[in-house]
Amino acid sequence: MRKRPGPSDNQAMTARLPLPPCIIDVEASGFGAGSYPIEVGAALSDGGAYCSLIHPEPDWRHWAPSAESVHGITRDTLATHGKAAAVVAADLNQYLAGTTVYTDAWYHDYQWLARLFDAANLPQRFKLQDLRQLLSPSAMALWDDTKAQVMQEMNLTRHRASNDAKVLQRTLQRVMEQEAVATEANRPPAAYTGQTVS
Repeated sequence: MRKRPGPSDNQAMTARLPLPPCIIDVEASGFGAGSYPIEVGAALSDGGAYCSLIHPEPDWRHWAPSAESVHGITRDTLATHGKAAAVVAADLNQYLAGTTVYTDAWYHDYQWLARLFDAANLPQRFKLQDLRQLLSPSAMALWDDTKAQVMQEMNLTRHRASNDAKVLQRTLQRVMEQEAVATEANRPPAAYTGQTVS
């Protein structure tokens, strides 16, 4: 009879999992034509994080009060504490160059990052992919409940792009761990060869 994985087995399987990919999150002035990035945050593979507000360019005038009610960032805050687009774009290239970075809002984040790098007149030196490409159907089924649990455990009181990225990264790790445990539990026992150990 096959032994079910216990806590020590789960820890061993978790240790064998690869480092989590970098996750990025972009907050914006709103949606649709004219919208632009106001904050970008990344949860890095090594456990570090990057986060910065972005000072709007002179021709970035779009603003949606409904978006502000979600991210809680005002235009005055951006004017006072935001970094220039060129600085933020250069920072992202420094941290992420040559890597594939994942987001749960690829369509929007792709456009906002493109606007950031266009304003900075810099090439984007990392690739952006949809987080869903990493998830199997069984992982997708676990996602919502696992994310809710992670958000409760992290108890984040401040809405920041880097916090959102950390939640996504930790949720991905948790889902991958659950899948690894389930795979190990369902693995058929090795075939009997008839040999005995002396």
